[in-house]
Amino acid sequence: MRLYTVGEEEIRSGNVTDVYFKRTADTLFHLGIKNLKVRMEFHCYGLPKGYSWGVFAGLEEALRLLEGRNVTVYAMDEGTIFREIEPVMIIEGDYLEFGELETALLGVIRHESSIATKAARIKMLALNKQMIFFGLRALHPAISPMVDRAAYIGGMDGVSGTMSEKFLGVKPSGTMPHALMLAVGDNVKAWQAFDEAVEKDVPRIVLVDTFDDERNEALKAASLLKDRLYGIRLDTPSSRRGNFKKIVKEIRWTLDINGFSNVRIIVSGGLDEKDVIELRDVVDSFGIGTSVAFPPSVDFSADIVEKFDGKWIPFTKRGKWPGAKQVYRCSINDDRITLFDQRSELKCEPLLKEYMKDGKLVRELPSPSQIRDRVISQLKDISKIEQDSENS
Repeated sequence: MRLYTVGEEEIRSGNVTDVYFKRTADTLFHLGIKNLKVRMEFHCYGLPKGYSWGVFAGLEEALRLLEGRNVTVYAMDEGTIFREIEPVMIIEGDYLEFGELETALLGVIRHESSIATKAARIKMLALNKQMIFFGLRALHPAISPMVDRAAYIGGMDGVSGTMSEKFLGVKPSGTMPHALMLAVGDNVKAWQAFDEAVEKDVPRIVLVDTFDDERNEALKAASLLKDRLYGIRLDTPSSRRGNFKKIVKEIRWTLDINGFSNVRIIVSGGLDEKDVIELRDVVDSFGIGTSVAFPPSVDFSADIVEKFDGKWIPFTKRGKWPGAKQVYRCSINDDRITLFDQRSELKCEPLLKEYMKDGKLVRELPSPSQIRDRVISQLKDISKIEQDSENS
C-alpha cells in the first residue's frame, strides 16, 4: 500500500510530464537542434460557458518550477483578472530548457486559476457576507494547501484546513461536525462540552440540524450558550431541506422574538452561485465546498508564439494569434492587446511584468492576503460596472 503522490523535486526535475515532451527532446537532439530560442505563451482561448473573465493563480508555484533554469518569465501579477486570448505568462528561452515542464506548469496554473476564479465568482455575489471554504474533503489530501490557497486568494474569507496557517499564514476556520453530536448522543451535552473544551477565541458556532427540527435546535443552542453563542450553522441535507430560504427566515424570526437577534446564521451543504443569490439577503455567512473544489475548468494552453532568428519572428500553430503579446489595462473593463515588443502610446498599465531573469526571481512575491486584497478590489470594480449596467 502507498499514497500515489510525488514530491516537489520530482516535479521540478521534469519527471512529472507527458511522455511526448521527453520524446520531443530526444528528436530535437537527434536533429542537432540544441538552441531553439522561443517565446511560449500561457493563455485561455475558451473560458467556461457563461464566464467573461478569470482570476490568474498559480504564479508562485510556476516560478518555483522554473527556478534555476535559464529562462526569463513575464507574467501578470497573481490575482489579476484576465480575459480570453490574453497571455497570463510568457516564458522566453531555449525550448529544451523548459519544454519538459509544460505539463506541470499547465497543471499548476489551470487548476489553481479554476479554483480561484470560481471562488471569486461566488464571493462577488455577496461581497458583504463572510465566505468560508470547506472543500478539502472533496479532494486528495496531498494538494490541500494548494486548494486552500487558491480558494483564499480567489476571495474566500477563510479556509478550514489545519495546514493553512503554516502555508498561508491564515488561521483555519471551522465549527463542528455532525460526528460530535452523534458521538456524544445528545446535542445539548455536545454543545456544552464544546464550549468548555475549545479555546475561548474560537467563535461558538453550533450545528443545529442533527436530531431535531432546526428551529427548535437553534433556540436550544441560544438558550444554552446565550451571549457566548456567535452563530448557528444549517447543513440540512437536500433530502430534508424543503425551501431552504423559508427555513432560514423561520429560524431568524424565532431567534429575534426570543431576544437572540445577535446570533448569526451560517449555511452550508452543496451551495453554489444560485444558492448564494437566493440566500444572501437572509443569512450572515456561507460555507462553500464542492462547487469551488470542483469548479468548471479554465482551459489554459501553452503555445510557442515566437522564435528567435536574429530577431523575434511571430510563429505559431493555426487557431492561435502569432506573436508574443502584452496586455494593457486602461480600466477593469478595457484591456488592449499589442505585440509584446511594440512600443505603445497607451497611458494604461502593462499587465505582463518581468518576474524571472535567467532562472532568478527579480520581483518580490506578494503574500496570499495581499493577492486576495487585489482580487477583492477588482471584484468591487466589476460588481459596480454590472450594477450600473443593470440600472441603466
